[in-house]
Amino acid sequence: MNEEQNRRLTQVGRGTPMGEVLRRHWMPIAGASELDENPIKPLRLMGEDLVLYRDLSGNHGLVERACAHRRADLSYGFVEADGIRCSYHGWAFNASGKCVSRPYEDTVNPEITKRGRICIQGYPVKEKAGLLWAYLGPAPAPELPDWEPFSFENGFVQIVVSDVPCNWLQCQENSIDPVHFEWMHNNWSTRLSGQTGPYSAEHKEVAFEEFDHGLVYKRIRGEATKADAMWTVGRVCLWPNAFFLGDHFEYRVPIDDENTLSISWIFTRLPQEVESYSQPSVPTWRSPVKDDATGRWVTSHVINQDMVAWVGQGVIADRTKETLGLSDRGIVMLRRRFEQDIAAVERGEDPKGVIRDPAKNVRVQLPIAEREFLLRGLPRQVLLAHPIWRQHYEGFRFAYGQPESVRQAFREAAGL
Repeated sequence: MNEEQNRRLTQVGRGTPMGEVLRRHWMPIAGASELDENPIKPLRLMGEDLVLYRDLSGNHGLVERACAHRRADLSYGFVEADGIRCSYHGWAFNASGKCVSRPYEDTVNPEITKRGRICIQGYPVKEKAGLLWAYLGPAPAPELPDWEPFSFENGFVQIVVSDVPCNWLQCQENSIDPVHFEWMHNNWSTRLSGQTGPYSAEHKEVAFEEFDHGLVYKRIRGEATKADAMWTVGRVCLWPNAFFLGDHFEYRVPIDDENTLSISWIFTRLPQEVESYSQPSVPTWRSPVKDDATGRWVTSHVINQDMVAWVGQGVIADRTKETLGLSDRGIVMLRRRFEQDIAAVERGEDPKGVIRDPAKNVRVQLPIAEREFLLRGLPRQVLLAHPIWRQHYEGFRFAYGQPESVRQAFREAAGL
């Protein structure tokens, strides 16, 4: 890959080739529960400084952070029944960004007020599965994907957020890289625990396929055969910026060219003994990426280990210096498909993965190797003795720093 190609795929600002592709998709931007304590949250998304809020009517908005009057910071404003009001001079804006109130101007010149022509940028926001989603592209917006797991029952869901100081693309390329599991998660975890072995089963064969909503990688490790679910079903690199592993989604949302918002939606199947469980709310918590005591990256949990690889490639990976191997065929497919998406958008067409037909956006199924378990569950004693699923009950393995309150809520939900 040359320098120009690297720029095309990594830059995310408005008007850039990849930025325009990403703006054609809905992006998760926060957990809805993040606004419970404070209804206003400043955000930076794809190079734009914005404010997310929930107004007094319970509706969400995402608008430009600077007030149209004197450019004051709306993240220090206050919410109204329909929108957000600047704390400097009281100008108010609705969710579309239209100015709906200019207190002094409205008083002294009510008949010829020009507030109807004053706007700041506003973007649509929707809530689904405990997440808040935004669409930063041109109208009309496509469907917000209704993935099947968002309707899974009898599970405990949590949302984990981290800020990662590197470009989004090197995070997403991780999603189509099967061999790193052997080394970064299995073997490295063994060494981090102070042991020198035994190492995990080696990858013997990998394959990559494209489907409507992304790419799939398949693998055979150790003594496994092609009858194994990791070969017959595989794992999903979900388009354009997520990784899907059956029980959780990991989104890599660009903050700007040099920073990424990592948002994970994680479902843990509860024992059959507590079926008909209904979760009252979905907790959102922030996972630290660095150890405050040492200044080093956290390496103890799965997603944190991935982050070490991402940031270790540099703020924006220099792909002109890579030496790709046979296991990187999926990486090549991903980059080529993004180039095709760029060309499609430049022709005025939708990129890959966009859903326009509401009839095709109902519990959309994705490849899930563990579908039977996630739908039907297991009795508690069988679950707690299972070589894989019991790990989710012994401790939260995905991300570092789970609050005790969330851990306790999960244990109560599971009847432990």
